[in-house]
Amino acid sequence: FNTGSGNGNGNGNGNGAPQTNGNLGYMNGGTGNIGAFNGLGNSSTTSGNGNIGALNGNLNGSTNNGSGNVGAFNGNLNGIGNVGTNNGAFNGNGNIGAFNGNLNGSFNH
Repeated sequence: FNTGSGNGNGNGNGNGAPQTNGNLGYMNGGTGNIGAFNGLGNSSTTSGNGNIGALNGNLNGSTNNGSGNVGAFNGNLNGIGNVGTNNGAFNGNGNIGAFNGNLNGSFNH
């Protein structure tokens, strides 16, 4: 179900088999991303999904981060370096525009 160049290759979420279903564009990971370089390098399959644009929802830790963004450079690098259940979750979601929802919810103990 992937359309475009580079979809479905490598490890879309950084945690096992490729999870690159339903992507459209170039070099997307996760699920349901449209554009380029979305949903890559996330620690959970619940992160980096449903993004539209470029460079959205990448390199997130924890869970439920970096999804549902529209634009560019949204929802990246959230939930990094946390200790404990659900610390750093639900950050960087639902942003519209550019450079929103990045670097939130990290280093909680």
